[in-house]
Amino acid sequence: MGEQPIYTTRAHVFQIDPTTKKNWVPASKQAVTVSYFYDSTRNSYRIISVDGSKVIINSTITPNMTFTKTSQKFGQWADSRANTVFGLGFASEQQLAKFSEKFQEVKEAAKLARDKSQDKGETLSNHSQEESGRDTPSSNRASSINGTDDEKFLHVDPEEAVLQTENEHLKSAIEQSDTNAKKWETELQTLRENNARLVDALQESSANVESWKKQLGACKEESDTLREKIAELEAQCNEANQEKQRNAQLSVRVQELEAELHDKEQELENLRKQAEIIPQLMAECESITTKLQTAESRNKELEGRVDGLQLDIDDSQQKQVNMKGELKKFMDMLDGKIDELHEFRQGLSKLGVDN
Repeated sequence: MGEQPIYTTRAHVFQIDPTTKKNWVPASKQAVTVSYFYDSTRNSYRIISVDGSKVIINSTITPNMTFTKTSQKFGQWADSRANTVFGLGFASEQQLAKFSEKFQEVKEAAKLARDKSQDKGETLSNHSQEESGRDTPSSNRASSINGTDDEKFLHVDPEEAVLQTENEHLKSAIEQSDTNAKKWETELQTLRENNARLVDALQESSANVESWKKQLGACKEESDTLREKIAELEAQCNEANQEKQRNAQLSVRVQELEAELHDKEQELENLRKQAEIIPQLMAECESITTKLQTAESRNKELEGRVDGLQLDIDDSQQKQVNMKGELKKFMDMLDGKIDELHEFRQGLSKLGVDN
């Protein structure tokens, strides 16, 4: 029947680091199938696990092996033939317990098979010794029998027939053992090749781990650099937002100043219109002065009418004085407004240059 699986589970497979003998190296990227196999022709048990096309566990169970639970979900065993230590990480404690119980059962079965093989070897050895020790008595008994050869054949000892049968069995067992020895040599060679492949794969994985560590360090440095750049960009964004706020405030202030300027210009326009009336007032003033002079000259001629006209003259003079005072006030106010408008234009021009 060859090898047949007797128990199968899933676990993460690890092997001990051959250099440090302390750290675990993952043999599979994810949980893989781990199976117990029984070889009926050799009466042996093996644990086998394959990840894709790669054999990551090929361990023959011997009575000297021990499966140790190192945590609630992790167990390990040492394989001296493969010169390594295998570790299995399970998804639950129940899976670990089941695997450990199966390991103990397979270990006991391997021990019984070894003891049975040793007992069988000892029995075969004893039978061969008995056969060699019984050759002479049997021949003597056969020679002591009187009669023809046919009669001797009829009187053969039954024990001799049993020995001949056992001898045939021994020959078959020896032939089978030779065949098994050749198979074991082939399997040993295969195991050596697999071990070499595993060593190469382990070295390659170690190199990959170092490469991944370097890449991880480079990624961390790049990440730190990016974080610094992001912090700088955030600071610049904050400054830009503050500048936008200042610009918005300045825009509002400019609009206010433009509105105020428009009001000032309107007021100036009104003042200009009022200023256009001043020449008329001046002309009237000159006309009144002329009239006053004429009145004065006529006063000399008409001294008699002075008293009558004195009141008119006084009123006219008073009006002239009042008009001159108002005109002076108006001129002073106009000069102030012009100066204020000039200062306002200078401030507005300075504000535009700053922006």
